[in-house]
Amino acid sequence: MARHADDDAVVFDLVDDEGRRTASPTPPSAEAEAEAEEGGGPGAGGPRPTGDPERAAVRRRRTLVGAVVVAAVLGTGLVVDGMRDAARAEQIRSVRGGVVDVSAPLDEVWAWSGAVGSRRAFVRGEGNQVAALGPFLAFESDGGLLALRAATGEEGWTVPLGDDPDCGPTGYLGWSEVATDVLVCLQGSGAGREVFTVGPDGVPSAPRTLDAGDEQRYGSARPGPEGTVLRARRIGPEPVDGSGAQCPDEGECSGTVAAGRDLLLRAEDALTGAERWSVVVPFRAMAAEGCRAGPLLPWDRRDDIVRSGAHLDPEGFGARIEPGLVQVWGCGFRAGVTADGALLMMEGVPGFASVVGLDTGGYVAQTITQRYAGRMDSALYSADGEAVRKVAGTLNRPGTTDDPRAATLLSTEPPGGRLRSYAADGTQRWDVAVRDGTAQFLAQVDRTVVTTTWTGGVRGLDLDTGAVRWTWRTQGGLYDWSYESSYVSQAFTDGQSLLLLLESGSGDQGLVSLDVASGELVWDGTSSHLLTPKPETMLLAVDGNLLEVSLDGVRRLG
Repeated sequence: MARHADDDAVVFDLVDDEGRRTASPTPPSAEAEAEAEEGGGPGAGGPRPTGDPERAAVRRRRTLVGAVVVAAVLGTGLVVDGMRDAARAEQIRSVRGGVVDVSAPLDEVWAWSGAVGSRRAFVRGEGNQVAALGPFLAFESDGGLLALRAATGEEGWTVPLGDDPDCGPTGYLGWSEVATDVLVCLQGSGAGREVFTVGPDGVPSAPRTLDAGDEQRYGSARPGPEGTVLRARRIGPEPVDGSGAQCPDEGECSGTVAAGRDLLLRAEDALTGAERWSVVVPFRAMAAEGCRAGPLLPWDRRDDIVRSGAHLDPEGFGARIEPGLVQVWGCGFRAGVTADGALLMMEGVPGFASVVGLDTGGYVAQTITQRYAGRMDSALYSADGEAVRKVAGTLNRPGTTDDPRAATLLSTEPPGGRLRSYAADGTQRWDVAVRDGTAQFLAQVDRTVVTTTWTGGVRGLDLDTGAVRWTWRTQGGLYDWSYESSYVSQAFTDGQSLLLLLESGSGDQGLVSLDVASGELVWDGTSSHLLTPKPETMLLAVDGNLLEVSLDGVRRLG
């Protein structure tokens, strides 16, 4: 099944796909798996339609109407299958990493050229910040907020922005989430600073002027999740720290900063200004390195983000603001705060931790417990921020899944080489030995767990037992380099096939598609030169469409 590139109608391939949908093959033995692991086996005036005309013509002939007519002649079975495929496609549109069809080689469907994201954000090292807003990809561009319809590349709407704009939550895939229901935009300066919101319809709310006194009381304003304005500042008397911690011009920092001030984080409704919640993040003693002055992405968005490394900065702090989560960091704390104001404190070595939101509504905090030994532990939280379970090693969600609410979690614990599966409530499902304990959790699709290692091996495991269903290893060549030096960095799915982005150590990229049930190669696009070789380029799925986003343009691949 596919989608028509022009009118986005559902398209069905009326072919015998028995070879792809039979039961999974007998799981390989441990010896066979080991052998496989070792190598056995544009202008701003709008979109530009491109691609293979013959392929487009074939897709036009295989429309939904034609499928239904043929199904009516051949029997009701195809009608039922067609309805199931249509339902699956609609479900895939709403999941992270879901692309309606990755079962055939991809072409460029449309291309749009123009500035993508705030240049200020790029200078800060935040990438080309974008948001997936319903069927649109939204971002700042040339003084306005622009939305491109993901399916067609058409400019759906634009909203002019005033001086010093700051719209969010936006993100850079791999660094933060990008899907949101509403954007909050700040504009203007001083007493004239104001805020408004924008939803998928592109109609901005009436601007509200921010209370100038709130900056003194609560700190600088930033766009927050779920239609809020966030403010943050250090609170309490300035302590006297006699620990002797220091960070010289050259070499490593030494000592521990034993005293510092807490952080007050406050969320107010963007439309009314009423406080929704506030939370105090307590200061904890921290290794001096975590308090070094430097590019901390400061909360107040100052331009002097790169400061001398010759001194400590016990007052500095920054944040990553995502649609459902705020991560704050600074001297004395690393913490997550949910969109409802629940505080997720991180144990372990202060200064070395991160929080990830789960498809099931909960959260995982990953912390380094033995810094120089590289040991990491994880803590699982419920949707309301309650601690559920502590887990040894790194606890990860799937990169993409066809069933988000039932998604499992995988824990890897090197160097022991154990791979463990957990449900969202913390229940352990299985525990198996693996050759490489650094497995990356690519996908959970069709009750198959797909993992990969940095040496290029990909495995499909049974969701219920952890038994190996199939293995696949990158083979042949990508451009002029061997698959042996490649690794998988991203995964997307249509519920049956798995699209993998392969990268080499030199930065070359290519795409391959695997059948989830069997692990067989569906197609190999590593020599097509389809991807744009530019820095700061990312692939992401928006409303079931695969988009390639760079600093100066967007393309749909389909």
